[in-house]
Amino acid sequence: MKHDRAEPVIGGAQSVDRALSLLGLIGRHSVQGLTLTALVSQSGLNKATVRRLLLALMRAGLVEQAAESRAYHLGSEAYLLGLMAQGRHGLLSLAMDSLQQLARSTGDAAFLSVRRGVYAVCLHREDGAHPIRTYALMPGGHHPLGVGAGSLAMLAALPDPEVDGVLTATADELRDNYPRLGGEGLRAHVARTRAQGYALNPGLIFEDSWGLGVALHGPDGGLVGALSLAAIESRMREPRRSDMLHALRTQARQIEQRLAQGQTNHA
Repeated sequence: MKHDRAEPVIGGAQSVDRALSLLGLIGRHSVQGLTLTALVSQSGLNKATVRRLLLALMRAGLVEQAAESRAYHLGSEAYLLGLMAQGRHGLLSLAMDSLQQLARSTGDAAFLSVRRGVYAVCLHREDGAHPIRTYALMPGGHHPLGVGAGSLAMLAALPDPEVDGVLTATADELRDNYPRLGGEGLRAHVARTRAQGYALNPGLIFEDSWGLGVALHGPDGGLVGALSLAAIESRMREPRRSDMLHALRTQARQIEQRLAQGQTNHA
């Protein structure tokens, strides 16, 4: 790479410091965005350096540039990192005890997921002691809403106009990557989930990887996420599946109670 003569080659640590400084500036103005000129002015760096660091941040998905205004905003990866970071102070901290209890009592994997636009993002995976595991969902992984048990529970909890919007936006991805859920398939699963009060994924994404999921609601009734369990098919047959569902619902209620108590404590 050819370096700007106005500035010496930047050391690794200094480059990171400067890139993070730019990221912080953009984050504080992410709604309206900041232009290149504004970033140069506010950062005190020269134009070539700012442009070079912005390109690196954009490659990482941490920053994106609006096509019309040319202003810079936080990117999708920055949003995802924010979701992951909220675990120390937000939903995940309130759900951690329940995730650990589910993993201990069932021996299988427990998950906490949240909605991110038309996608579901896994915030945390807590593995149980059973030696045969399913690795269909890992922290930070995301799928279209409706793909997977927790994701399906969240989609089914949305009002019909939002469900329609999600399915329209993800129709091509569902058709290409999840053929068993494309077309009207996912609508049928949404209806079934609403009728039975929980989501079941009977190996629709990965063979022999089954899941159970329930939506989590805040004190105002709004959707805040989903709690789910995953196991191989032989471990999710009746009557064990009913026992797992009971444990899942019990822990979901406890998380919702903690959310309500947290809001009361901050009132």
